[in-house]
Amino acid sequence: MLAYSMKLEPDLSFLPSGPNGPWDTYLEQVDRVAPYLGDLGRWIETLKRPRRCLVVDVPIELDDGRLAHFEGYRVQHNTSRGPGKGGVRFHQAVTLSEVMALAAWMTIKNAAVNMPYGGAKGGVRVDPAKLSRKELERLTRRYTSEISIFIGPDRDVPAPDVGTDAQIMAWMMDTYSANHGSTVTGVVTGKPIALGGSHGRRDATGRGVYVTAARAAQRAGISLDGARFAIQGFGNVGNAAARILQSHGGKLVAVQDATATLVNSKGIDTRALTAHVEREHGVRGFKGGDPIAAEDFWDQEVEFMIPAALEQQIDAKRAKRIRAKMVVEAANGPTVPEADDVLAERGITVVPDVVANAGGVMVSYFEWVQDFSSYFWTEQEINARLENLLSDAFRSVCQTAEQHKVTLRTAAYIIACRRVLEARALRGLYP
Repeated sequence: MLAYSMKLEPDLSFLPSGPNGPWDTYLEQVDRVAPYLGDLGRWIETLKRPRRCLVVDVPIELDDGRLAHFEGYRVQHNTSRGPGKGGVRFHQAVTLSEVMALAAWMTIKNAAVNMPYGGAKGGVRVDPAKLSRKELERLTRRYTSEISIFIGPDRDVPAPDVGTDAQIMAWMMDTYSANHGSTVTGVVTGKPIALGGSHGRRDATGRGVYVTAARAAQRAGISLDGARFAIQGFGNVGNAAARILQSHGGKLVAVQDATATLVNSKGIDTRALTAHVEREHGVRGFKGGDPIAAEDFWDQEVEFMIPAALEQQIDAKRAKRIRAKMVVEAANGPTVPEADDVLAERGITVVPDVVANAGGVMVSYFEWVQDFSSYFWTEQEINARLENLLSDAFRSVCQTAEQHKVTLRTAAYIIACRRVLEARALRGLYP
């Protein structure tokens, strides 16, 4: 049994954060697109207010018999275009403000790539590494029961995120199904294949990062063959992006996670690093790279800088240090607005998160469709559909950016906000 310690006094960190938190970043991004909305601008407050926020207590019995209470959340930001869609995050720093922002970014992401979903997100403030497998299952099932009044295959569909995986989704699906008296595979996506999951889902977000990086490189006249890239975060998304980029000629020269920062100008073997991380739970100690100070990660000379960890990693100070031709955002909200301005002034292209990491929600949509029809596609079909749809979405963003002489992020928001607000206007207000 793993030891687990916790504070028993009330923890109020779930309250919305002050200025410059994730929610504030999102609000500023929306404000920047307001001049491009025309008559739809009268509905803009719709984007600035989550539709529903649920805060729940998640009590479980630990293996040693003690009771532990965890704070859980599910936020539905907007459902004008379809059911809420967004992951569930198990992390010790989860707050309501963060989940609100992540749900809002899902609204923008789904609309930017034209998925028939709204935006939602969930989370529990917990360090899952400190729980045994049985404790993790109890936490997942209790959390699912608490938010079951919110979720459903035609209401709000969770998926994996930081700290969660296919097994967590299996427990969520089973708990929801048990409470509803029948198997409801479509209540979550990112499930194991044996329970109605989709081929290609595990690597989908990382594959989408590769697809958008390749299209952006082609647009900028950069060859992928020999292109250097640095990745912050080597979880599921960073891992998949690194492997796929390397398989197409890219060279991983720097990697950073919570345990260490490593560099190797000759290239880091992504498969060897993956095996090391699976054994050691971090990049620290990997012999294929030299350790450097964490802040020196941002000084590496590369073609692609790929933040694939948590939000708000690139501030104005780090933006001034970056020596990349483009930033491809694999994480949600990794760049604050002030840093966007610095990067734009320096001529560094930012491929925004709402397009760059949309591969995951696209294949989640494919899984949801397959569950409804009970007809499943091959991995080759999944990957081809993903590449075609994401390439089309990226092309539209580039065209909008050129039309309005704006950054790719602003262009993505123009497309997304117009789609969401048009749906809101057409639906009207009831009652």
